[in-house]
Amino acid sequence: MRQFHTRRHDDREWLVLLLDGKTFAADQVVIALGVTTDGEKRVLGLVQTATENKRACAAFVRELVERGLAAPKGLLVVLDGAKGLRAAVRDVFGDEVAVQRCQWHKRENVLSYLPKSRHEEWRWKLQHAYSHGAYADAKRALQRLVAELTKLNESAARSVDEGLDETLTLHRLGLHEELRRSLNTTNLIESVMAQIERKTQRVDHWRTSEQKQRWCAATLLQIEQNFRCVRGFKHLPLLRTALSNKLHTTAAFPRTSRSALPPVATRVRAW
Repeated sequence: MRQFHTRRHDDREWLVLLLDGKTFAADQVVIALGVTTDGEKRVLGLVQTATENKRACAAFVRELVERGLAAPKGLLVVLDGAKGLRAAVRDVFGDEVAVQRCQWHKRENVLSYLPKSRHEEWRWKLQHAYSHGAYADAKRALQRLVAELTKLNESAARSVDEGLDETLTLHRLGLHEELRRSLNTTNLIESVMAQIERKTQRVDHWRTSEQKQRWCAATLLQIEQNFRCVRGFKHLPLLRTALSNKLHTTAAFPRTSRSALPPVATRVRAW
């Protein structure tokens, strides 16, 4: 377990970071999964915390950076929409990374506001809107759904609208069609979580923190041995180029002096 918590990651160039939490009794274990420029996956680390809160998660991400999570050409961070994780990523990286919000989680969050009799209808409508290949088309389709939902359920409409652009990050990068099956959702890390569940579900009493972390780390290292390259890995060079262009566009405004940035309307933006 000590080796797991201290192993270096500067032997690879990283392109994608996925973060998600897994519940063990009253605690949350947040796990980081990385994808290299060649499509290789690796478990980068874990942290035990009560919730997916900003302070603990930001410290965890900083530790990963110190251990060699290097992305000189830019980084795509894939999240499920948890506010603590999003705040932690913003705290560590500022605007220097692109964030893709999970479209599956967004859709299910919207449906949670609607009666079950409308779920099938609205699941299809949201999926159809996200299926548009072009960013402008997908955004217009989602905005039409927001207007339609406002008459039916304003809470559901606000849910669609919240973080809408971040659910379309791959669209904005022009890579929705090429990488949607692997990076438009958190499926890569959700699959890891499901395997952890299968291997630990019979433990009904977690005695100590050491036990939780030892079981989790051992399971992750075992799962990692069977990792395959992500789907669409041949298109990752295109993602690397798109992220590099975004990084160079915003590089003139370092996150260490964000208070000194000019007004948003006058900044150079990638999109």
